[in-house]
Amino acid sequence: MAVLNRQTLQAGERIRVLVVDDSVVIRTLVTQILSEDPQLEVVGTASNGAMGLERIGQLNPHVVTLDIEMPQMDGLEMLRKLRGQHPHLRIIMFSTLTERGATATFEALSLGANDYVTKAANGGSLDRSMSRLREELVPKIKQFFRLSGEQATAPTTMNRVRPPTWPELNRPKAVLIGVSTGGPAALQAILPDLPAGFPLPILVVQHMPPLFTRLLAERLNTRCQLPVAEASQGDAVLGGRILIAPGDFHMKLTRNDRGAWIHLDQAAQLNSCRPAVDALFTSASEVYGGAVLAVILTGMGQDGLRGIETLRARGARVLAQDEDSSVVWGMPGAVVRAHLADHVVPLNQVAEQIVCAVGRY
Repeated sequence: MAVLNRQTLQAGERIRVLVVDDSVVIRTLVTQILSEDPQLEVVGTASNGAMGLERIGQLNPHVVTLDIEMPQMDGLEMLRKLRGQHPHLRIIMFSTLTERGATATFEALSLGANDYVTKAANGGSLDRSMSRLREELVPKIKQFFRLSGEQATAPTTMNRVRPPTWPELNRPKAVLIGVSTGGPAALQAILPDLPAGFPLPILVVQHMPPLFTRLLAERLNTRCQLPVAEASQGDAVLGGRILIAPGDFHMKLTRNDRGAWIHLDQAAQLNSCRPAVDALFTSASEVYGGAVLAVILTGMGQDGLRGIETLRARGARVLAQDEDSSVVWGMPGAVVRAHLADHVVPLNQVAEQIVCAVGRY
């Protein structure tokens, strides 16, 4: 996935959006929702990929919302063509909550789509569909831009918070990873580089809906030297194994006399998320104290910040992805600005830093 820094809009400039979808209902719905926001402007629509490619050259949008299944030229074929022609255009895919839709979404992300939203199921109320699109799509469009006059984040450097010296007492017993926008590509860049003999459990919260998280785990399992699975209730937390939080469930840790275990629940969303990074990180502090490595990667918002505050207070180590390599520097940026990160590194150094933090094994 291409890394795109936030684009600065000039005073009075609106984010120009092209809506590409074969459904006239969806085109109308999305246009209505986006037109309600004064920072957004729908500059045109198209009913298939071929027409969408023509409209891009004519309308010069900042963002394209792109359906996957369309006649003549589907969204994946359009994405293949426009990524070569318009590498800096932001692309948000529309996906269905089906196995076919989820599989196609992962393909789109691998081809360079920047994010995705899921369509509401058929039969849902119009008001609910509009509310859900308004809550999900509008922030995902805005995450790639900053208003004129909004201060850019100061550059970050590795080890800017404190030297990486660690008491033996806090040698990590688990690795915790939180990630959102840009996560599938980031995880595919990191986890396959961890060696087969890696001794610690690795627990991952990726903001994704049900089904998507299972497919993510299956895809990663084919690429990693360590086994990867979607977590289930009561799973033992074992060294050398990667567990992904299932969509719509918080993944928490609990302990008994036989060790640490996975507890899944559907408690209230945290930071508008379920699964939430904060749910995992906070529960891990109760099981491991500060004996963890918390890794916060690319993503919108600040999920994970409170959990890292708790972990860091107990002596945990914290690794954050840097801004230049993040698709969206919301989650890691919040941690860095709070001076909670021990290392701030580009994506291509994260796996190495995880191994170094664990030490000899």
